[in-house]
Amino acid sequence: MGNNAKRMAMRTPMLDELESGPWPSFISDLKKYSEKRPVITQLLNQLNDSYETKWNYWQGKILNCSGYGGGIIARVSDKSDQYPDLANFHTVRVIEPPGWVYNTKALRNLADISEKNGAGIIQFHGMSGDILLLGFDDEGSLQCCEDLMNDGWDIGGSGAAMRTLQCCVGEARCEMACYDTMKATKHITDTFIEYLHRPEFVYKCKFKLSGCGNDCANAIVRSDIPIIGTWRGPMQIDQAKVAAFIDEKGLDYTIDNVITRCPTNCISLKTATKEIEVDDANCVHCMHCLNVMHKALKPGKDRGVTILVGGHRTLKIGDTMSSVLVPFMKLETDEDLVKLTDFIDEVWEFWNDNGMDHERIGEFIHRIGMGNFLKGIGIEPDPRMIKQPRTTGYIKFEELAPSRMEGERKQDPPVWNREPESSETL
Repeated sequence: MGNNAKRMAMRTPMLDELESGPWPSFISDLKKYSEKRPVITQLLNQLNDSYETKWNYWQGKILNCSGYGGGIIARVSDKSDQYPDLANFHTVRVIEPPGWVYNTKALRNLADISEKNGAGIIQFHGMSGDILLLGFDDEGSLQCCEDLMNDGWDIGGSGAAMRTLQCCVGEARCEMACYDTMKATKHITDTFIEYLHRPEFVYKCKFKLSGCGNDCANAIVRSDIPIIGTWRGPMQIDQAKVAAFIDEKGLDYTIDNVITRCPTNCISLKTATKEIEVDDANCVHCMHCLNVMHKALKPGKDRGVTILVGGHRTLKIGDTMSSVLVPFMKLETDEDLVKLTDFIDEVWEFWNDNGMDHERIGEFIHRIGMGNFLKGIGIEPDPRMIKQPRTTGYIKFEELAPSRMEGERKQDPPVWNREPESSETL
């Protein structure tokens, strides 16, 4: 498509301003690439028109590869009479490897497929984590999908479906990770791949997985079901390395940058012995002290995940952050991963049976209330779901009469909802 595009003059006065300043600009890259692919000139001209008029000239249509109900984001230009080679300028989503770990052979393969069938523009990565191959007409989109699948790639999610999962690199490189994010990502993807390829939900559902509370995948605000690594019980403290840190940085630095910045004031310093004490019962695992004193402080040994629910960008009720759904779940063995996907199935079943069309899980909870949602998926309210249950109207706690308790609680709670044998809190 791009090689046969008719050359035209580039008129991009507003885009030219994006090339000023100290940082690299995608505009400069696209201008250079337009010498090889004239269609890019039309793309830049339309983008400049959008900047001038503050209007989006892209419209959508339906285009599916055989056997897939999503994965091709069809784009049609409203200015195709002026820019004919943008009449069909589609995007193909590709499932990225967990943790975004590639080798150069894989990257070259993607570049070859993209240049063969379309404009040759690749974005690493989209908001859902996918690799985005941009600039295909109808025929090029379908051939691109065939080439990708023949070379071992798979098409990403779109529409009212489970979207492509995204995770941080986790235990592969990070000492703070509390579980294997890459293994969990692959397990969830493999288990529910049919829900990714063939949309059948009331609306989209995104997973993002972070190995610890630093949340490098931005899961809490950008996904419907974030899975965040955490630990139970005491964090690990190497007092010798604490003393070495204080000797290097000084007492004032340690107090100003570690002790006083604890959100719950649970960490204290013994200046005489240069030792740190942590009130683990009140630690909220914000990760700040561990990040500053990463040699001296480590996550606790009893590690697992916290499962949240309800995060998304602006839709019916505005931006929302996720809320705690399961405070702690072990995620070490294959059996643990199966329990996780069984739990996800329960959440999906209740949401899809009762949610309205185009209603994300967070909006569904906002409409029916968290109490009803927890009852629908079989979870008892837990004080660890919120910080101050006595003063927050998030969940209403009430004592049930003995007759009601006997009538409603006929079975043990599921294994992922039972109280830990230890009395240690999160």
